[in-house]
Amino acid sequence: MAKEMGPVLKRCRYLGIDPSVLGVTKKASKRKRSMRKLSEYGVQLKEKQKVKFIYGVLEKQFRNYYKKAEKMNGISGENLLRLLELRLDNIVYRLGLGRTRREARQIVRHNLIVVNGKKVNIPSYQVKVGDVIEVKESKKDLQRFKDVLEITSSRIVPAWLSSNQEALSGSVLSLPERDQLDFEVNETLIVELYSK
Repeated sequence: MAKEMGPVLKRCRYLGIDPSVLGVTKKASKRKRSMRKLSEYGVQLKEKQKVKFIYGVLEKQFRNYYKKAEKMNGISGENLLRLLELRLDNIVYRLGLGRTRREARQIVRHNLIVVNGKKVNIPSYQVKVGDVIEVKESKKDLQRFKDVLEITSSRIVPAWLSSNQEALSGSVLSLPERDQLDFEVNETLIVELYSK
C-alpha cells in the first residue's frame, strides 16, 4: 500500500495550508522564500496537490474520485469534495476518534471501527447518510482512545455529523455542504485542470 511519508510541516508551508487543518499542533515557520509567479497550470496543480495532501489520497485514487464526481448530478467540484469528506478515515477524524487523518486511517486499518455493526477496515469506504460509525465494543477501553479524546474534545464536529464522545460513536446526519469545510480550497481550479 503506497502512502505519502514526507515532512508534513514543510509540505504545509509549500501548499499554504494551516497545519491545524491536518490535526497537527505544531506550527509551520514563516520563512520568506522568493517564489516565482506560478503559471495558470501551476496554480491549478497546486490546488489539486493541496486537496490530495489534506485527505491523504494518491493520484490514481484522486482521479477516480474525480471521474465519479463528474458522473454525479450537480457541480463536479463540490461532488469531489463531498466524496472525499465521506471517506471513512475522514469521518473517524471528524468525529474526534483520531488526532490526524493519518492516525484515523491507521485506526480504520487496524480493525478498530465498525459501520452499522459490521467490521470495516478500508479507509476509502464511502459512508452513507444514516450510517453509524463506532469503535469496536471490545476496543472501547483502550488507553489510546482516552488519550485521543482528551486532545480532540475541543474540536468542533461538523453539523452534518452527530457525535457521542462517551460511547465513541457517531452518525452521518446529512451530506456535507461546500460551506461546511474548515479549510480554503478552490475546487473549480481542480475541475479546470482535469477538463483540459
